[in-house]
Amino acid sequence: MRFFRAMLFCAASYEFREICMKASVKWGGQVNFVGTTGTGHEVQMDGPEEKGGQNLGARPMEMLLLGIGGCSSFDVVGILQKSRQDITDCRVDVEAERADAVPAVFTKIHLHFVVSGKSLKESQVKKAVELSADKYCSASIMLSNAGVEITHSYEIVEL
Repeated sequence: MRFFRAMLFCAASYEFREICMKASVKWGGQVNFVGTTGTGHEVQMDGPEEKGGQNLGARPMEMLLLGIGGCSSFDVVGILQKSRQDITDCRVDVEAERADAVPAVFTKIHLHFVVSGKSLKESQVKKAVELSADKYCSASIMLSNAGVEITHSYEIVEL
């Protein structure tokens, strides 16, 4: 019954795409899965070899880290561009700790931004990272609200 209600909610709010997202995950045998996003992109996921995987794709929990990294980077780059910073590159390295129990949920996640550009103002980079963390990154804020300790740092590479 819960699935049916969720489908009705999404169908009723279809015109508001930002509040209703969809994805589909299909089993590919063993512990291999192919995820398809609502926008039509496919992602290969696989489990570790010791659990029957063949290392054909990312682990599902790694996908969560990619999601938070992508969401935060989207914000940081956009904020820096809007503040007219001459940014040429942005990378975020994401590290996480998991509980030593089942379920092995994330307990801590650290995002370290490496922002490259010309004459970047440290105050603008700091502000962009803080705004992403505190206001804009839905993935980061959602995980933080669920009890995950999330921290951020940054460095600037002057070109």
